[in-house]
Amino acid sequence: MAKATSHFVCQSCGSAAPKWAGKCEACGGWNCMVEEALPQAVPKGLAPNKAAKRIEFATLKGEGAKVPRKITAIGEFDRVTGGGLVPGSVLLVGGDPGIGKSTLLLQVVGKLAGNPQASSSGAVGQTKCMYVSGEEAVAQVQLRAARLGLQDAKVDLASATSVRDVVAAIEQSAPDLAIIDSIQTMYLDQLDSAPGTVAQVRACAHELIRVAKRTGTIVVLVGHVTKEGTLAGPRVLEHMVDAVLYFEGERGHQFRILRTVKNRYGPTDEIGVFEMTDSGLQEVPNPSALFLSERKGDISGAVVFAGVEGTRPVLVEIQALVSPSTLGTPRRAVVGWDSARLSMIMAVLEARCGVQIGSNDVYLNVAGGLRISEPAADMAVAAALLSALTGEPAPQEAVFFGEIGLSGEVRAVGQTELRLKEAAKLGFGKAFTPPARNKARGGADIARTEIGRLADLLPLFANQAMQKRKAG
Repeated sequence: MAKATSHFVCQSCGSAAPKWAGKCEACGGWNCMVEEALPQAVPKGLAPNKAAKRIEFATLKGEGAKVPRKITAIGEFDRVTGGGLVPGSVLLVGGDPGIGKSTLLLQVVGKLAGNPQASSSGAVGQTKCMYVSGEEAVAQVQLRAARLGLQDAKVDLASATSVRDVVAAIEQSAPDLAIIDSIQTMYLDQLDSAPGTVAQVRACAHELIRVAKRTGTIVVLVGHVTKEGTLAGPRVLEHMVDAVLYFEGERGHQFRILRTVKNRYGPTDEIGVFEMTDSGLQEVPNPSALFLSERKGDISGAVVFAGVEGTRPVLVEIQALVSPSTLGTPRRAVVGWDSARLSMIMAVLEARCGVQIGSNDVYLNVAGGLRISEPAADMAVAAALLSALTGEPAPQEAVFFGEIGLSGEVRAVGQTELRLKEAAKLGFGKAFTPPARNKARGGADIARTEIGRLADLLPLFANQAMQKRKAG
C-alpha cells in the first residue's frame, strides 16, 4: 500500500485529518478542510555522534536597562503598544475587511518616516520604513498615501508575495520598521500549499519572526479575520508574535477601536480610539465626551455606564427598549454586549426582584459602536431595563456600575475612584455604585449611592413615578 503524501487541514483551527470531510470534528466548521502536503518526517531520536552546542545561562537579575522604543507620534497607537514599538518585536494586527487596518499602518509608517522621531532612550534620528503589500499594487497604495497627505514620506514601497524575497530585502536594507500586508497573501516556495493555508501562514510567519529577531527590525503583520471575528489561520500564530492587536468598529459608525489582547512589552486590554474621516484616521483623546456627545436627557431606557478599558476610563451610554411581544418566543437583540449576560440579568430581575420582563421584546444597544466586555456594566444594564420597562428616565446626572451576582447582590469592581473621577470631570454629580470594600474614599467630587442588592435599585424608578404623579 502506497504511503500517503498529503492530509487535510482545517483552515480555522489547524487540526489535521487523513481524509476530507465536510465538517471539522475539532472546531465544528464547515467546508474548511483543505488538502496540504505532509511535512517531512521528524527523526525519532537525535544522532549521538553530533556534538551539541553549549548553552550559556544567565541569572534573572539584569542590568535594568530601559528597552528603547520607536515613538510613532500617534498617541492612541503608542498607548496600545505600551509606549512605542520595541526593536526586534513582531506585531499582528487583525480586523474586519475595510475597517481601516492598511490606512492606520500607512499613517504609522508615514509619521515615522516623515519626521525624525525621538525614542525613549533619547536618541533622535530618521526612521527607515518599508511597506510590502501583497494585496494591492504599488499604484493603489500610492493613491491612498496621496489621500492621506503622506506622498512625501520617505517609505520604501513594494508589492510582493514571496517571503524569500521579503526576507532578502529586509536583510539587505535593514529597515527599522517593516509592514507586511497581509500574512495570508505571503507564500514560501518550499511548500506546495496555496497561500493562506495553515502550513503557509505558519511557515511564513516563522521566517519573518526569525529575520526580525536577527536584524532588530520591527515587523508588523496584517492578519485577516474569520466570520466569527477571530484571526484566520493557526492559533499558534498568535503565540509566536510579541503583540496581537485587533482593529474593531461598526460600519455604521465613524469610530474605530484598536484593542490589544497580547503584549509582551506592555499592558493588555488597552484601547486606542480613532475617528474615520475623509483624510484618514484621527485620534480621539477624550472618547467619553465623544460617546456622550449626542446623548439626550429625560429619555427612558438610557443610562450612562462608567467603564474602564485597560488603563483608561470610558463613559458610554447604554440604551434599552422593552416592548410587548406578539410572538411565542420574544425577541432578544443585543449590540455591543454579551447576549448571554443580558439573559442572566433578566433572570435575576425576575427571580430576585419580582420584575416581570420575560414576555417582552428586549433590545439593548451600546451607543457609539463600542463593545463592552467587563461585568461592571451589569448594574447599568439592569437600570436601563428597569427604566425602559417603567417608562421613567434614569437621573440625567448619574452614572451606574457594578457586577450583579445570581443571588441578586451587587459586587464591587476594580478602579472605582478612576471611574468616579472621570464622571466628575464630565459634569456628573451622582453615582450608583456597589458597597465600598474600604471606607477610605478618594477625592472625586461626586455623590455616591451604594447599592448592595439589585432590589434596592427598584425604588429609584418607583419614586420618580410617584413624584411625577404628585406633581401632576
